[in-house]
Amino acid sequence: MRRERDPCVYILASGHYGTLYTGVTSNLLQRLVQHREGLIPGFTSQYKVHSLVHFEMFGDMERAITREKQIKNWHRQWKINLINAENPEWRDLAVGFGLPPLCPPGGRDGS
Repeated sequence: MRRERDPCVYILASGHYGTLYTGVTSNLLQRLVQHREGLIPGFTSQYKVHSLVHFEMFGDMERAITREKQIKNWHRQWKINLINAENPEWRDLAVGFGLPPLCPPGGRDGS
């Protein structure tokens, strides 16, 4: 059986204009679950950076890794501009993949 791979660069945020994390994966849904469940120790677990605010799909992993490196070298404001261009409300795009909404920090309803 052939395993499907969908190379993807993604940006997670801790909240609206919060802490950002840029990563690359071949299975976005699986990686989102890993981040949300705290299965990946380190930065995203420590700072609760779990909300998917931007992603880009690629045909091959080499191009995805190149794009990830590019975004990681950007200034924070450039990353914010990228997110705002497609997702100005900073909605958790993981909901579109069937994951439940995250509880907003501070108990706000996120509306």
